[in-house]
Amino acid sequence: MIPEIGHFSLIVATALSFLLAIYPLIGAKINHPGMINSAKPLAIMQLLLMSLSFVILAYAFATDDFSVGYVATNSNSLLPIQYKISAVWGGHEGSLLLWSLTLAIWTAAVAIFSRGIPKIALARVLAVMGMIAIGFNLFILLTSNPFDRTLPYLPLDGNDLNPLLQDVGLIFHPPMLYMGYVGFSVAFSFAIAALMAGRLDSAWARWSRPWTLIAWVFLTSGIALGSWWAYYELGWGGWWFWDPVENSSFMPWLAGTALIHSLAVSEKRGVFKSWTVLLSISAFSLSLLGTFLVRSGVLVSVHAFASDPARGLFILAFLIAVVGGSLLLYAVKGSEIKSRGKYSLFSRETFLLMNNVLLIAALLVVLIGTLLPLVHKELGMGSISIGVPFFNNIFFYIMIPFAIALGIAPLLRWKKQEADLRPLFIQLAVSAVASIVLAVALPAIFADKIKIVAVVGFALAFWVIITSSIEVYIRATHRHSFASGVTKLGRSHWAMVLGHVGLAMMLIGISATQNYKIEKDIRMVPGDEVIFADYLFKFERIGEANGSNYEGYEAVFNISKNGKFETTMHAEKRSYFAQRSMPMTEAAIDWGVTRDLYIALGEQLEDDSWAIRIYYEPFIRFIWWGALVMSIGGLLAVSDRRYRFVNKRVAKA
Repeated sequence: MIPEIGHFSLIVATALSFLLAIYPLIGAKINHPGMINSAKPLAIMQLLLMSLSFVILAYAFATDDFSVGYVATNSNSLLPIQYKISAVWGGHEGSLLLWSLTLAIWTAAVAIFSRGIPKIALARVLAVMGMIAIGFNLFILLTSNPFDRTLPYLPLDGNDLNPLLQDVGLIFHPPMLYMGYVGFSVAFSFAIAALMAGRLDSAWARWSRPWTLIAWVFLTSGIALGSWWAYYELGWGGWWFWDPVENSSFMPWLAGTALIHSLAVSEKRGVFKSWTVLLSISAFSLSLLGTFLVRSGVLVSVHAFASDPARGLFILAFLIAVVGGSLLLYAVKGSEIKSRGKYSLFSRETFLLMNNVLLIAALLVVLIGTLLPLVHKELGMGSISIGVPFFNNIFFYIMIPFAIALGIAPLLRWKKQEADLRPLFIQLAVSAVASIVLAVALPAIFADKIKIVAVVGFALAFWVIITSSIEVYIRATHRHSFASGVTKLGRSHWAMVLGHVGLAMMLIGISATQNYKIEKDIRMVPGDEVIFADYLFKFERIGEANGSNYEGYEAVFNISKNGKFETTMHAEKRSYFAQRSMPMTEAAIDWGVTRDLYIALGEQLEDDSWAIRIYYEPFIRFIWWGALVMSIGGLLAVSDRRYRFVNKRVAKA
């Protein structure tokens, strides 16, 4: 009976989403206060009912209710409780319910925390979010109901959660990623609501910007966490990228990164409004495209859900409706968008626009590289593969002008640069020379040889760091001493600096890992030793490593360097009781600031030796630390005082 309550709650929440999509919108049209004011309670009630539905499904997992088909497919009585709860979103149906719950959270958050926005404008925004909720809730009810029963057949036990997903990464990665994906629906809704009203001014950008920043922070953190999860869980010693499903989250991140910069310019200078609207539409549309790719069955990937084409067709129709409808509205109302500001060719606006164009170029590369093989196959032209070299080579050439412009833009003024450009050119020349020197010195210190591609990547990273440091010094000493001026810089300014420095850190990690990673496959028996990357690896012993729902082996390695003991590493090979056909590798990782040592235990061979794979990963942590620094920068931007007080002024006006 309890699962039926969850199903009924979902149905009522869907009915409320219809009311939210229609009632406040009509009220805004006829200026009816009661209908306009209904948006907030409808959004909150929708969240409460979606939460109830989700909690009931989680309860079914926690209590091993295998009469629910989704639970029987994705859980097992021996599964640890933390994985039973995270298994709620470990399959297709539950992850869609999480998506709808996340959308309800964002909708209620906008309703509660947007007090300074005029009620008629807020009603339009919430109505658009209600329309999106209708699509996803109907998708769940019509094609992917997680509450369907197995009765009259009652399985004695469940099939178990995919062993690959029995990891702490499943607990945090999908919710964070969905908060980013779905969060872009807020920017989309603000843009559509502004188009409906024919009012795209600086206030609209100011209202939308903090929500977009929060979504971008979640998506950045979610992608970084997914990269880390793939690195240590998949057992092949590399950060996962250019997989089609990974591309599905990277594309909205690129659009979202361009969007937050465009919103900043629209808010401060009143320009790029059309560009900002299109980016708002694109960021959320690409989130929907990623959902279609993952759930339609058209992709073959570790990450993809094995779903039937009918489900994919539903999402495709919804995607076409959202993209087509929003672009049609833009075509009708776009002529009313007018930018009020002007700027010269050599200004901060120009360089921000240049970087946004480069981000969209990178986005198109990923989009084409991901979709072209699918289109080629569907047209009956055979299978083609677009792999890592394609993306790496093109991104290498896009990143060069992007990083250069990223370093120059903060040093320029808004609207118009000073007539005397000599100080600027001196600053850029010093930055360039210092960047090249450091870029050559870094690999000379930790590597045997210098690779040009790596030097270029390091130089771009140091260029961004040095120019950001110069910009901070100039701003801090403009009217005060450096010590006093630094403390007076606003949070949004530090957010910009951290965002750029975080990207530079990622460039260092990617350049070092891609060009100086070392790997080796060897056969070893306990007692064997091997020298690898100046480290001595000794295979000490191997023993059993059993858990509540798996059995396996644990290999112990002692690591030393120059005769000095460094650490002990433990690598495992697991076989899960319910899915013995999927043995899993639990890699051993010893991390440091400048390198990771990584050991993956393979299969036992005929002569009782073991297949061992060892990796040396230089500076790989900088990839995730850089993403963390970028996320902190985004949070600082959201916490800026402008977004706490400006809405009050708007409300009073």
